[in-house]
Amino acid sequence: MSGKVLTIDDSQSVRQMISMTLGNSGFTVDEACDGAEGYDKATTGSYNAILTDLNMPNMNGLDFIKKFREHPSSRGVPIIFLSTESDEESKREAKSAGAIGWIIKPFDQAQLLAVVKKVAGA
Repeated sequence: MSGKVLTIDDSQSVRQMISMTLGNSGFTVDEACDGAEGYDKATTGSYNAILTDLNMPNMNGLDFIKKFREHPSSRGVPIIFLSTESDEESKREAKSAGAIGWIIKPFDQAQLLAVVKKVAGA
């Protein structure tokens, strides 16, 4: 199993859990602490998938998706929201912006891994 994933979350413990979960299955995981740092990494790196939180300082996940989807390097990169928010309006906004899925925190590690494997083509 291999692939490169970017995780964007202001919680260091969440980023570590994602890195551990995916890293143990052969993925390389880059981390960003907010949407602004995530955008910089997403537009200069190459990723098989991106996981982003919604509520973060500097640039939230929704703004990250909107901005990233305007950049040519976003083409074909699946983005999944990973958030404590679960209301239908937020999900609609995320999908409209370019997210392909939504996982609610706290997440099940097996579910997260299965989703990432599926969308990253791994």
